[in-house]
Amino acid sequence: MTTTTTRLADYTAPAFWIDSVDLTIDLDPAKTRVLSKMRVRRNPDVALQALKLDGKDLDLARVLINGQSTSFKMETLANGDEKLVLEKTPEGFDAFDLEIFTTCNPSKNTSMSGLYVSNHSLFTQCEAEGFRRITYYLDRPDVMANFSVTLRADKAAYPVLLSNGNLVGQGLLDNGKHFAKWVDPHKKPCYLFALVAGLLVCHEQKIKAKSGSEHLLQIYVRPGDLDKTEHAMHSLMAAIAWDEARFGLSLDLERFMIVAVGDFNMGAMENKGLNIFNTKYVLATPSTATDGDFAGIESVVAHEYFHNWTGNRITCRDWFQLSLKEGLTVFRDQEFSMDMSGSGSARAVQRIEDVRNLRAVQFGEDAGPMSHAVRPAEYSEINNFYTATVYEKGAEVVRMMQTLVGKEGFNAGMKLYFQRHDGGAVTCDDFAQSIADANPDSALKQHLTQFKNWYNQAGTPCLKVNTQYDAAAQSYALTLTQKLREGQAPFVIPLSLGLLTPSGTALANTHLHVMTQISETIRFDNVQLPEGEQPVPSLLREFSAPITLDYDYTDAELRTLMTHDTDAFNRWEGAQRLMLREIVAAVLDNSHPPAFSAATVIALKNTLTDRAQGAAFKAVILSVPSENVIADQVSVVDPQRIHAVREAIRVQLATELQSQWHAAFIEHQTTSSYTPDSVSSGKRALANLALSYLCLADKAAATLAYQHFQNASNMTDRMGALAALVGAKADAATGALAQFHALFAHDDLVVDKWFALQACACDTDGDILPRVKALTQHPDFKAGNPNRFRALVFSYCAANPAGFHRPDAEGYVFWSAQVLALDGVNPQVAARLARSLERWKKLAQPYQDAARLAIERVAAKSNLSRDVREVVTRALA
Repeated sequence: MTTTTTRLADYTAPAFWIDSVDLTIDLDPAKTRVLSKMRVRRNPDVALQALKLDGKDLDLARVLINGQSTSFKMETLANGDEKLVLEKTPEGFDAFDLEIFTTCNPSKNTSMSGLYVSNHSLFTQCEAEGFRRITYYLDRPDVMANFSVTLRADKAAYPVLLSNGNLVGQGLLDNGKHFAKWVDPHKKPCYLFALVAGLLVCHEQKIKAKSGSEHLLQIYVRPGDLDKTEHAMHSLMAAIAWDEARFGLSLDLERFMIVAVGDFNMGAMENKGLNIFNTKYVLATPSTATDGDFAGIESVVAHEYFHNWTGNRITCRDWFQLSLKEGLTVFRDQEFSMDMSGSGSARAVQRIEDVRNLRAVQFGEDAGPMSHAVRPAEYSEINNFYTATVYEKGAEVVRMMQTLVGKEGFNAGMKLYFQRHDGGAVTCDDFAQSIADANPDSALKQHLTQFKNWYNQAGTPCLKVNTQYDAAAQSYALTLTQKLREGQAPFVIPLSLGLLTPSGTALANTHLHVMTQISETIRFDNVQLPEGEQPVPSLLREFSAPITLDYDYTDAELRTLMTHDTDAFNRWEGAQRLMLREIVAAVLDNSHPPAFSAATVIALKNTLTDRAQGAAFKAVILSVPSENVIADQVSVVDPQRIHAVREAIRVQLATELQSQWHAAFIEHQTTSSYTPDSVSSGKRALANLALSYLCLADKAAATLAYQHFQNASNMTDRMGALAALVGAKADAATGALAQFHALFAHDDLVVDKWFALQACACDTDGDILPRVKALTQHPDFKAGNPNRFRALVFSYCAANPAGFHRPDAEGYVFWSAQVLALDGVNPQVAARLARSLERWKKLAQPYQDAARLAIERVAAKSNLSRDVREVVTRALA
């Protein structure tokens, strides 16, 4: 297949607008009939040309213009899509009626894009380009129309019929059928269209907005899952209240619906008024979901609801502007999650988790062949650009705007943004301009053009820091230098920093320096210290910009930050830097057994026993950096060496702090009824971390872990105990795994955890790949289900470096076979798996050559999807 490239520079407005769409859809899993009646209008700002409508895998029955048959032709594009070309649109008419009748086969649509079948029900996913699988249309986000939708189907098979907006009519039809008519009062692009039809049950809740208006909230799930929707409903209500309070944004429909589906490529989709969710982000009870699951549901429910305004009411002009909605809405859900977590260190833990995710995924993306700007200049397949760069780095760009204008100034900018653009399809520039214009005296307004380099330049900037202390003059200077890619212009970097004495006393409180030049110097005066001492800089507090720091902290300085910094993020950062430094040194020097220094062990011990620190904060600060994070710190990656060093250090910490781990486990077990609040979940996190270390230190602790597994009153503790047994390769692990499966074989999401835990297990003797291969033959493994495939295959290939990067290359052989097999079924998921090897050039030999051969094996497939083709082509370049 020839790869086509779409470029931002080539954007032109559409030659036609679609003002209204009236869809009548007769639903059938094998042959769904779609009658589309559109009011089409020429765009007077674009030269007269043929009307070209997008389509894919459709059977066309008729085309009428103003009620009369018309000639047309079909064009097949290089990517396999089709264009319905109407050259003879009525001359002399500004607008005309266009009627198109098509059929499609949802049961054969395994891509889960467009209209498809899951568990005998019908669902849609139209972002980014799925609507063209339903009917011919101008499938682009800047074409916004009013939609009226009539659904007709067999009542027994599909008793629930849902679409966007408000329900305006429903009733019975002949032959056991029924209908429902939905009208969306708001214009929207077709990627926000949705329908659901099936046998579903509903959890309802009525709420009243501040304005006094009443709204109906509904969560639809399969029969038997209704008792798992309480947390999702509470999360939705909290999100609605938060958005009203923080930004003055109210729910704008009579009802808001969420539907959970087990077969879904993404986490969820914000279709106007009818959000379709992966079951993973809806269903939860204490016995089936972990604290992480509860937090994930709260975050994703909020994210999709917040899209109602930032994404739906104002949408993207084109897909290059994807971060306009996604980066902004991730920022909003992160702010919401921090507010929901509480205050103090609980908020810091939420911020740490967000940054940890950014560094683990997005920084690696920036350093790999798929590196792209927050607003990319070009793409071959838009589905490949739903990335951490667009989402998480995009959120950091928005956060920097808030830092530069202040929270109140940012709220004012949001208000202006909606005043200017509500109901429109706009660009990232429009958003940034609104925030700047609402704050005319801000650094953002002053440096707006330069600030947009964050949207247009790829890669993670590095900030080199040199310091000089003049004791006689009591002056301290920091020289900052941006290290950029060739040809890049300097970024605007908001750098939050403070100064400490070596003993931890504050010399200078938090100061925000806005850097705009390649090199700048900051000076602090009246810095008084005893003779021989130097200030300790606390840099990048609260992670004020998505950059890396190149500053040569001493070990003592890092321990000062870790122990005394008033900024909780930098306390965690100090510990992480300290651990990473010693781990990397051990990876590069195998002349003696790897171990943390005595001083580092003491610092970690003091943190563990410090009663002033919250349990959640202890759990994150005491977690050893992952193998993938360690790999990012070295130029040549030997996965087996990294694994061996990290495991040796974990055993050291387990052994030398055994009594402290035991005390932490005993103290932080929660015995009261389960709640997912930050305090309770923090206690469970620390208790389960302690249990994992205990099992590493002493095989006898497996008895304690197995008792914890048996007696657990919630899934967090049950999974924590099971993970401790599996991680330590305890004899009891096999029986516990079997018991776990027997207990939860009826619950798909819990079975996903069972698969994932085994795929991520510690690989000390090469036994993980054979286990993973065996699990692909398990009766419960369903390769066509994205959740199950991710749980097993993704977990092995992306989250178990030592198990995947085998010296015999069998992990790569497995990877290529899985990518190729899935590519013909679900290219989107296959492309995400393909990215597991995109940074193969960093690998040491023999891994590097073997990985390249595996990628070439995938690339050699003649009919490879454009999704996977783009990934492997860029990886090999």
